[in-house]
Amino acid sequence: MGTERKWILREQADQEKVGRLSAELGIDRVLAELLVERGINTFDEARSFFRPSLADLHDPFLMKDMDLAVERLRGAIVSGEKILVYGDYDVDGTTAVALVYSFVRRFTPEVGFYIPDRYDEGYGLSYKGIDWASDNGYSLLITLDCGIKAIDKVTYARTKGIEVIVCDHHLPEESLPQAIAVLDPKRDDCHYPFDDLCGCGVGFKLVQAYSLRYNVPFETLEPLLDLLVVSISSDLVSMVGENRILAYYGLKRLNENPRKGLLALISLAKLDPGHVTIDDIVFKIGPRINAAGRMESGRLAVQLLTAETDADAFAAGEAINDSNNERKNIDREITQEALEMVRQGTALVSDRVTIVYGPTWNKGVVGIVASRLVEAFYKPTVVLTKSNGFVTGSARSVQGFDLYAAIENCADLLENFGGHVYAAGLTLKEENLPEFCERMNSFVTDNFVQEVFTPTIELDARLDFSQITPKFFRILKQFQPFGPGNANPVFLTEDVYDSGSGRKVGAGGVHLKLDLMQESQPYRQIAAIGFNLAEFYDYIKAGNPVDVCYSIVENFYRGASSIQLRLRDMREREEFL
Repeated sequence: MGTERKWILREQADQEKVGRLSAELGIDRVLAELLVERGINTFDEARSFFRPSLADLHDPFLMKDMDLAVERLRGAIVSGEKILVYGDYDVDGTTAVALVYSFVRRFTPEVGFYIPDRYDEGYGLSYKGIDWASDNGYSLLITLDCGIKAIDKVTYARTKGIEVIVCDHHLPEESLPQAIAVLDPKRDDCHYPFDDLCGCGVGFKLVQAYSLRYNVPFETLEPLLDLLVVSISSDLVSMVGENRILAYYGLKRLNENPRKGLLALISLAKLDPGHVTIDDIVFKIGPRINAAGRMESGRLAVQLLTAETDADAFAAGEAINDSNNERKNIDREITQEALEMVRQGTALVSDRVTIVYGPTWNKGVVGIVASRLVEAFYKPTVVLTKSNGFVTGSARSVQGFDLYAAIENCADLLENFGGHVYAAGLTLKEENLPEFCERMNSFVTDNFVQEVFTPTIELDARLDFSQITPKFFRILKQFQPFGPGNANPVFLTEDVYDSGSGRKVGAGGVHLKLDLMQESQPYRQIAAIGFNLAEFYDYIKAGNPVDVCYSIVENFYRGASSIQLRLRDMREREEFL
């Protein structure tokens, strides 16, 4: 049984605004309240929220250095220089490389791509990659989803006669690399109106700018949008502003006319073509693309995403799917070992922070294992292994705790580190491990706030089942695509019970499938699925009432669509505080 979660009902929005918007739009007050919570107060604001428009994308030339990047790229294309598109081995990096490589390839055959090896080269721009570019005659290198901190490496590339355009979205350090252009909306001196693009998004702004400057019709960029939605969803950037517009049209593209490689993954993941959701990307498509870099090579992911024939796409897709199955087995084994370490007291630290170390663990899955341990113990977590003579690993945090600051506090003990508030990677010498553990634990202890370390579920509104009408759901669907900053609303319904058909499902019977009814309207049944909630089976099977919190989703099965509640949690019926 996981950590007990605290339910918090969100404070009500301004009821006068809610009433006015509800009347203007002719919608349920609950839906109007959700809009007001998102800063939408007028009919016009609601229309642009419900009907995202590509015309509302920002001018890419508002990004610092964009002029320089476009002119340098144009010069390379016109003069037949060899251009190397370089990106990381994760979903954001490989989709970004596929996007920019596909675009540039339309104008010149002199373009290649490079994905560093996770085990041999590690994250970001590498000396080995630069040497390879030099040996193969490349004179312009475009980094995607990396490069903002590669100050020494960009300088090294210049000594080799290679100029660099950096496209990144990570936080820069005080000084920037000496590149021809540094595109990063998080630069202090960059006044681009939206700073939460993913790496693939920054790559898209580069090709959008090139297209504007050199009269390439926007329609030629539309086939790239399916790559963008995969990256935006998987990289968990905020689903607001420009990201929401790009994801909206990317999802449309993915469902109506996806590239061959993504169609192969949709088939291999047994998804319903035409009905792929953001959740499907996050849980089914993204992990498969990531598995290529974890288990074999990220190059395979780019080959899949740029495949031009069905045969090539399916061959790459099957290889990636096999990698994903292997990854799942390894991840399951290591997670079990790590959980045992914590439970038996053999973890390096399991006080305010969880730190586990397995020298033989597969480096490619330590981030996934860290996420699993956060789910199990709800503490900031570091999972370490050994690679190339160093201790290396991944860290994951809990909502509201700045893990990056904790790691930065140990910077003098580390060979390198990078990441953001909730996820980071790090490398250190084994002799520094004891002090690192001590300092991490002290930092978390000193900054411990009980509320942050108690998992919470924010509830958007109380809802009666009678309110879940086809019209209600039709409007709720228009809030999509969901993601950080525009989360799928979580509703609370009290005093419900199962109709009697409840059963355990899934491997090991860990999930619950129910048909729920509300005490006040016993004739209305709504299907519900509760992942990892089988602990409530006996209680609910005995006919006892429960309070449930859930999101409302569309369930497709054998071509038919129905409303389903995706339960986030349930509790024995009590007066809700």
